[in-house]
Amino acid sequence: MNRGRRAEKIFTHKTDYHAFLDLLLEAAELWKLRIAGFCLMPTHYHLLVQTPNANLSRCMRHINGVYTQRFNRSHGCDGQLFRGRYKAVLVDADTYLLQLLRYIHRNPLRAGLADSLDAYVWSSHRGYVSGAKQWKWLYKDFILAMFAEDKKLQRRRYEHFVAQDDSEEITSLFQKKKLPSIVGPKEFTEWMKEQFFSEKSHKEVPEAKSLAPDTERIKQCVCQTYRVLPEALLKSKRGISNEPRNVAIYLTRFIRGAGLTEICREYHLNKYSSASSAVERVKGHMAKDRQFRRHVEKLGVMLTKSQTET
Repeated sequence: MNRGRRAEKIFTHKTDYHAFLDLLLEAAELWKLRIAGFCLMPTHYHLLVQTPNANLSRCMRHINGVYTQRFNRSHGCDGQLFRGRYKAVLVDADTYLLQLLRYIHRNPLRAGLADSLDAYVWSSHRGYVSGAKQWKWLYKDFILAMFAEDKKLQRRRYEHFVAQDDSEEITSLFQKKKLPSIVGPKEFTEWMKEQFFSEKSHKEVPEAKSLAPDTERIKQCVCQTYRVLPEALLKSKRGISNEPRNVAIYLTRFIRGAGLTEICREYHLNKYSSASSAVERVKGHMAKDRQFRRHVEKLGVMLTKSQTET
């Protein structure tokens, strides 16, 4: 969760909300962030996420940092947007997950922004009651399964659950000035400390990026698939699409999670916009051409598999 500095608005127009949601989807693609719930309010936001790669800081740095840039550019502002670093609470799923989801979705009701959950469009509540493909990205199935096995019964029980008031325990928790780092039974808290806190600053614990295939491996895989020389990935001609190069850049971005600076250096690009354009071209091509999408996905599987075997 995070808030605007001095209680200022971080969302002033629907385009701001859409821009933030686009960043959530981007983080899900780039770093395998599982977004199970969200609520965007004018002055703050709440996210419910899972991070299988233990990379929450990286994800939030991207979301908060890039959103600030886009907000400032859109509104002619400059400087800090948020009050500070995001706040995060580790939650025991078995005990508090459903209560937390309800608390997040009921935010607009407590703030008087809506008379019903269905009336507020900037939360994931609608995704939980809808089977539309547009909500396929929302990581909700494992939460709905906690209500029942039958799909229809899941939604019915979910709606009944969120229609009830929040528990006093959860409400009092978020009213505290200083939030706890872990929420759950004593046994869960003790286990977490025993398992992970001692490793938090251990120098030998690798980051997820260090385990990803390096750029040279990605280039090699693309060159073998397209039967081109490595030099072909470094050349560009105005008006002529270089598919191998674009695909290599896309994979470097989404498989390795490389930043634009690294991509520009590796592929001899002069501008960040050139790297972004290459990524967007591949994404657009994948959306229109099923065969091409399968081709790129196959390359991704090959790279991931080879790295795991290594």
